[in-house]
Amino acid sequence: MDGISNFATTGPRPDFYRFHQGDKVLPFTDAEYEARLAGLRAIMADKGIDAVVLTSMHNVAYYSGFLYCAFGRPYAQVVTATETVTFSAGIDAAQPWRRCYGDNITYTDWQRNNYWRAILSVTGSGKVIGFEGDHISIAQKALLDEFLAPSNAVDIAPATMTQRFHKSPAELELIRSGAAVADVGGYAIRDAIKAGVREIDVAMAGRDAMELEIARRFPNAEYRDTWVWFQSGINTDGAHNSVTGRALQRGDVLSLNTFPMISGYYTALERTLFVETVDDASLKVWEANVAAHEYGMSLLKPGASCAEVTHAINDFFAERDLLQYRTFGYGHSFGILSHYYGREAGLELREDIDTVLEPGMVISMEPMLTIPEGQPGAGGYREHDILIITEDGNENITGFPYGPQHNVIT
Repeated sequence: MDGISNFATTGPRPDFYRFHQGDKVLPFTDAEYEARLAGLRAIMADKGIDAVVLTSMHNVAYYSGFLYCAFGRPYAQVVTATETVTFSAGIDAAQPWRRCYGDNITYTDWQRNNYWRAILSVTGSGKVIGFEGDHISIAQKALLDEFLAPSNAVDIAPATMTQRFHKSPAELELIRSGAAVADVGGYAIRDAIKAGVREIDVAMAGRDAMELEIARRFPNAEYRDTWVWFQSGINTDGAHNSVTGRALQRGDVLSLNTFPMISGYYTALERTLFVETVDDASLKVWEANVAAHEYGMSLLKPGASCAEVTHAINDFFAERDLLQYRTFGYGHSFGILSHYYGREAGLELREDIDTVLEPGMVISMEPMLTIPEGQPGAGGYREHDILIITEDGNENITGFPYGPQHNVIT
């Protein structure tokens, strides 16, 4: 649809309007979004919900294709039995409409809470409303109650998370591409490593290589949020430590972490490396973590629960007197996910997660050991592969090599 629809250029300022121009460009086909919406509408029917108000970046992106940039403004998607409408701020003009499946309404900011007036125009008043309890703030939930006056409000976050566990063939194709892009970043990083180079310089090499590869593979995508965490020495002690200007030194333990983002879908590659040489104590810890990584990958198969896999790897480390150096769970789901938004917390390799693995799920194996400063082998050790659960096991879609035979960089 081209041109301007209900865009007021003269007269009174509207509370909201439709500004539709340009052609729609989406990560997936219309049929993919219809299938996702059908799944959501089945959840709604089961719970007696008339309209769902989605407010998180991950769910709006999952059900509409639009990955919003809030910058202090609220965004949403409303789904009813017959409609799907995204809601965006005027600062974005028609871009949200071009990047969403379905309708889009722009709200104005000349009067406070026009966002909720726009949403009300689609939901109506006094209905059963679904909302994301793990995302909407207390203040916004109060405004939902005030403006929509729901007869009942139902938290649909757990059900939508469960729906996102199971990846479609189209999603799996995109995730495979993301893993391949992560490998490209890994090779660029490995080529940039040498004593005296700063972490930031190595990180930029990996990021630039990935962004160029994403643009080559996906010429119609939006390019945003791809990044690298590259850590050295003491900076490897935490998995999410930011890049610094520290210069690499001979004998440093390194942590390579590439994170390409494609249309809201995050993939990752993480590897332990050393600069020029690795001492015996470090080598022992590294080899133990690699062994745990390989053991863990062998456990990822249909019918295994996240807790069972976790306990098995715990036992593996405990037998080697290393369990006390583990700092977090052993893996998590992949899909619509980022360091800014989203988390399929019900599909993580932790002791308290009983979710059973099923074909079509995507999960990482990423054991990490952190040895404190002052002890032999001090530093952080982490390997990370992404695996698709298949009918009889798993498919490892990460290609970059791991282990001492590959990643002592001379």
